[in-house]
Amino acid sequence: MSSNTVEKVQAKDLKEYKAFFKEIKEKILTSQVKAALAVNHELINLYWEIGSKIHLKQKDEGWGAKTIENLANDLKSTFPEMRGFSHRNLKYMVHFAKEYPDLAIGQQVVAQIPWGQNILLLQKLETLQDRLWYAHKAIKEVIRV
Repeated sequence: MSSNTVEKVQAKDLKEYKAFFKEIKEKILTSQVKAALAVNHELINLYWEIGSKIHLKQKDEGWGAKTIENLANDLKSTFPEMRGFSHRNLKYMVHFAKEYPDLAIGQQVVAQIPWGQNILLLQKLETLQDRLWYAHKAIKEVIRV
């Protein structure tokens, strides 16, 4: 085989390898995004459920604000390596559940955006309609709220 032919074969192999590498890299990145979205979805569902349960206890059984503080301390003791169960975050969970009481949260756009963005929407926007509009925009246009 001439050196020109060898160079062509090597160039073709290199081109095929680069295309193959690009395909594998894109699959990895796509899977990472899908995994992050699935984790976020579960986290939002968990936070909504915790907030809803706390709210029901407060409403139906008269549990006070001290209960949230005690729950935060007990959760921190039980799960010392986990984050997200602070007194303040538990209060946000209750607020979140109150603002979306009858919604199937898993089917809503708010389950598709990060928890921090949901908190910002609750803090900055008064109406459900406005929060859902911004959440839709955040997903479609990948904007920060």
